[in-house]
Order: sequence, then structure tokens, then C-alpha cells
Amino acid sequence: MSFVFAPAPMAVIPVDGEKDLYFPVHRVYGVARNYAAVNAALGEKTPPSIFLKPADAVVPVDKHGVTLDFPVATEDLHHEIELVVAIGKGGKNIPVEEAKSHIYGYAVGLDLTRRDLQRASASKGMPWDSAKAFDESAPVTHIKPAARTPEPENLDIWLYINNEKIQSGNTNEMIWGVAEQISYLSTLWELKPGDLIMTGTPAGVGAIKRGDQLEGGVQGVGVLKVAFKA
Repeated sequence: MSFVFAPAPMAVIPVDGEKDLYFPVHRVYGVARNYAAVNAALGEKTPPSIFLKPADAVVPVDKHGVTLDFPVATEDLHHEIELVVAIGKGGKNIPVEEAKSHIYGYAVGLDLTRRDLQRASASKGMPWDSAKAFDESAPVTHIKPAARTPEPENLDIWLYINNEKIQSGNTNEMIWGVAEQISYLSTLWELKPGDLIMTGTPAGVGAIKRGDQLEGGVQGVGVLKVAFKA
């Protein structure tokens, strides 16, 4: 097989605690407004709002953290700390009661959002791609296998910026739980091994400034450290 030019490198995330074992990223799904405090106006449980990020938006983050350039084309970059689900077995129309058997593991992720572009797009009824799917918009810790991770329904989740707690919540505040998200997504796409699901963020979303130091985590899953260049 010949190519016009060399294919791009595969997006991969190391597996926590393993040497030379990597999780190949297929797609990145995001679930918007999935915590009760974020979507307080929700009168009833309606289908979640889904967006996607490209696989190469993922930035693997080890225990030492990572330093990123401040993204282009925004003056209102926002943080959203999230539990990330890593799919190890694909499928269509997955029943809720079987959904967890499709999980390989979990990670901590930061859904970076160019909020000014999102607002501009939303005001015109246009998609959020430019706001969500940009370069380095998905820092993610190493994947921790499910066998070494607590059940995802009752985990504290938090984010500090410059040593000040900005986001704080618990996964029990999700409107759509992890199993429900997997089941719902599988009715819209055939889920594949390598898919990541960013499961939503608790209250406290806000702006990031150049030079900020972020540290967030999910109980029993990991800690993510991201700094932005001044």
C-alpha cells in the first residue's frame, strides 16, 4: 500500500501502571450540561447534548503534568474537568445493564472550550466545532483499567486553578450516568474500541488566563495537571 504522504501518527494514551502499553484513541465524545447544577433549568430528563473532538485533540498527561500554549482565536478559554470513560469493546444499541462490560477503564480529562466562539455559534444556531474541536483541547491522564478503579457513580471531582478550588462536585450529580451515556451513544453511532467519552462537568466552569496552573482530579481515578504559557 502506498500513500500520497506519510499517515499521521495514531493518537494514543498510555495505560496507567503498565510499561509500553497504550490505549489507541478512535473518537472522543463529549456530553454537555450533564450535571444537575450546570443544567438547573432542566425540567425533565431529556436526551443529552453530544459533541465530538478529533482523536488528535487528545493530549496525554502523565503524573508530572503538561504545559500548553494558550489556544489561538479565543480570549475566553474555559475549563471543564471531567471523568473520562475509555471504551474497550464496541457495539450498537447496547442495553444499559450491559454497558459497563464495554468499559476498558477511566481517566481524568479537561474539556477545553473557546467559550466566545461557542456563544457566537450558538447565537446563529450553528455547530460548536470551532469551540470544542480545536488542537490540544482534550488533555487526558493515563487510562486506569476499570479493575483498579472505583465504580463511577459516586466519585468526588474537583479542579484547582493557582491553588484555589474552582470546581467541586460528585459524579452522583450526573443527569445521565455512565452506563446510560454508553447506551445512548450506541444508538447514534457504533461504538468502537478506543472511543473516549467525556462525561460532563460539575458547577464552577469559568475562564482560564495565560500563565494559569490547573490541577484537577477524580476520586480513585487520577490527578491531572495542566499549565498554560504566559
